[in-house]
Amino acid sequence: MSTTHADAHPKFLQHHFGTAFQQQESSKLGMWLFLLTEVLFFGGLFCAYAVFNAWYPETFVNAHKALSWQLGGLNTMVLIISSVTVALAIRSMQLGKKKLTFNLLAITVLLAFVFLVIKYFEYSHKIHLGQLPGNLYTYTGIEGTNPHLFFSVYFMLTGLHGVHVVAGIIAISWMMYRVHRGDFSAEYYTPIEMTGLYWHLVDLVWIFLFPMLYLIG
Repeated sequence: MSTTHADAHPKFLQHHFGTAFQQQESSKLGMWLFLLTEVLFFGGLFCAYAVFNAWYPETFVNAHKALSWQLGGLNTMVLIISSVTVALAIRSMQLGKKKLTFNLLAITVLLAFVFLVIKYFEYSHKIHLGQLPGNLYTYTGIEGTNPHLFFSVYFMLTGLHGVHVVAGIIAISWMMYRVHRGDFSAEYYTPIEMTGLYWHLVDLVWIFLFPMLYLIG
C-alpha cells in the first residue's frame, strides 16, 4: 500500500499538485507568463529605437557603421550554438543521460561567457573612442544630428541583454549543480526545460538586436 502511495506521489511532486503532469504544465504556464513580461519589457525599448530611428534616420545609418558587424555576427553564432546545446541538454535528460546533460549545460555556460567576452572588447573600444550614451558622448567622427541617441539606445538594449545573459549563466549553473546532485531524471527535468526556455528568449532577443543595431544600412 505504501509503495503504491510513493509511486503516485514521487519525491519531486510538490504537495499542492495532484499529478506530475499538472505540476509540469503549471510550471510551463508560469514560465510563459514570465517570458511574456520580458517580451513586453524589451518591446518598449524596441519602440524607443523605432521612434528615434524615424526621427534621425541618417544619423542612425551613419552611427551604426561604428559598430563591428563581424563581432556582432560572431556573437549571434555563439548564441545560436548555445541554444542548440541547451536544447540537447534537455533531450539528454529526457533520455536519462545525466553526464551528457551536465556537459552540454557546461558548454552552454562557456558559450555565454564567450559572448560576454566579445561584448567586453566591443564595449572597451566604444568607451576608448568616446562613443557613449547621452552627455558622455565625445566622439566627433559621425555625421548627423544627435549621434549620441544611437549609442544611448545601443548601450541600453545590449546592456540589458547582457544582464539577461548573466542571469542565464547563473540559472544554467544552478541546473548543473542540481544535475550533479542527482535532482533530475528522465521522469523529472522540468526546471532544466524552463531554464532552456529562458535561454532561448535571450538568444531570440539578440537575433532581433543584431540586425536592428548592426545592419541598419
